[in-house]
This record gives sequence, C-alpha cells and structure tokens, in this order.
Amino acid sequence: MATSPTPATTPAAAAPARTSKMLIGAVLAISLCALAVAAYAMTRTQGSESSEPKAAVAEKPIFLNLEPITVNLQTEGRPRFLHVGISLKVRDEKSKSQISEFMPELRSRTLMLLSNRQSDSLQTTDDKSRLAGEIQAELNRPLNDSLPPQGVTGVSFTAFVVQ
Repeated sequence: MATSPTPATTPAAAAPARTSKMLIGAVLAISLCALAVAAYAMTRTQGSESSEPKAAVAEKPIFLNLEPITVNLQTEGRPRFLHVGISLKVRDEKSKSQISEFMPELRSRTLMLLSNRQSDSLQTTDDKSRLAGEIQAELNRPLNDSLPPQGVTGVSFTAFVVQ
C-alpha cells in the first residue's frame, strides 16, 4: 500500500513555508543586531558622561567685612593717608568664627602692613593686587603655635582712597 503525498509535505508547499520562516528569522536577527547596537551606543554615551568630571556646584561664598581702615602713609613732604575698606573671603564657617574672635589682632596686622607703604606704591591696579596678596598672606599667618592658619582665600577692596 502506497501512501500518496499530502499537500503539506509536497515539495511545492514546503518552499513557501521555508521562505517565510527564513524571512522571519532574518527580520528577527536584524532586530536583535539593531538592539545590540543601540544598547552599545547607550552604554558608551553614559560611560563617557560618567568619566567626564561633572561641573562642581559652586558653594556659597563666605565673606567677612572689616571696618574701614585709615592710616598715614610714609611720605616725603606733604602728609598723605590711605583709607581702605576690606572684605575677606574665607574657607568655611570655622575660619569665619576664628577671624571674628581674633579681629583686634588681625586689624593690627593689617594696619601695620598698610602704614608701612609709600603713597606712590599704591597707584596702579597691579600695586593693589599685590597689596591684596600681601594682606592675605599676613592674615593667614597662624595667630599662635596651637592654632591653624585663618583660612582667608581672598581679599577684596570695597574702598580705596589715597589722599
């Protein structure tokens, strides 16, 4: 008894089924490749963002204003004076409280530094910048052996008059 081939197993019917299975497989393979490329691209951009240093959020600056200072300058001839307002930028609240606690000594240091100046050495912007650096260095000197430096990170002039 010979069996006759059924329509599903005939070679003509098997070809379209194989083609559609191959087409579905190809679409699936392409989709997987596209997903892999997208995943790679996402991880690469996330990796480069995380490896780059992020911009630091600027901390709120802490300033401490000194009372205005007026000193006589070293001159030959007519007496001259300097009137200056100073604002100190400090590292942290601890530095601010230490400076406030020792303010009389720090004002004295500043007065001594300023009164030892010639009036013609305070004219240009460079002269004033140099003076601000010297004031910062003088105020950062430790007050005694057991205390750390004051933590002054900047000196700004709020008034500057040479008369």
